Amino acid sequence: MLAAETDKHILIVDRDVACAEPLRQKLSEAGFRVQVFTDGAAAINAVIEQPPHLVMVDWNMPGFVSLELIEGLRRAHNTRKLRLIILSALAAEHDIVTGLSLGADDYITKPFSLREVIARVYAVLRDYSHDAKHPAVCIDGLTLESGTNRVTARGQLITLRGIEYRLLKFLMLHAGCTFNRAQLLSSVWGTDRDIDERTVDVNVQRLRKILSEPGYESYIQTVRGFGYRFAAPATARVE
Repeated sequence: MLAAETDKHILIVDRDVACAEPLRQKLSEAGFRVQVFTDGAAAINAVIEQPPHLVMVDWNMPGFVSLELIEGLRRAHNTRKLRLIILSALAAEHDIVTGLSLGADDYITKPFSLREVIARVYAVLRDYSHDAKHPAVCIDGLTLESGTNRVTARGQLITLRGIEYRLLKFLMLHAGCTFNRAQLLSSVWGTDRDIDERTVDVNVQRLRKILSEPGYESYIQTVRGFGYRFAAPATARVE
């Protein structure tokens, strides 16, 4: 557990109490202050009254379309830094892309592992405190804006899932440095346990594929026998 994060306030907005209650219990055991709402309007009012650090919202709340609920949370007073994780049984690529395009920091499909969710909560909240120090980073026309969670390549918007965004952000902030898989798991996923190190390889490949369209796939370098680093091809050296 990361003690520095345990003063954080989390709202869970989910119609499915059977899903929300185990998550609430696990987050509470980790030291977070957690509230659960089964009604979208009540959740928005709670956010306005006392903005939390993170909202975890079900994609389809009764009486709300997902877009209305998420936009309502984003419009709520004083929520510029509000972190948002979508929980959803919809796992199609276009659903994930739509959710992230609405400004979600991560998209987690149901059913999910509670341990994985906790790790991803830590990672999203870690970004919360880092954004003020690193509002934006730009390397050769590839720009990552922490304040808005936007990534652009020479002005072209790139859509990333939460974990892909955090992986790219970490590598870009430490451009030129090489990290092994265990270090990336600890720094990006927020844990060094319970997640196979091959997860790093899979997500690096996904990120490279996404970056290939604007021509940045070669910026994520493989250091054979050790791990990965981010560097411009002209200055990078694959070992």
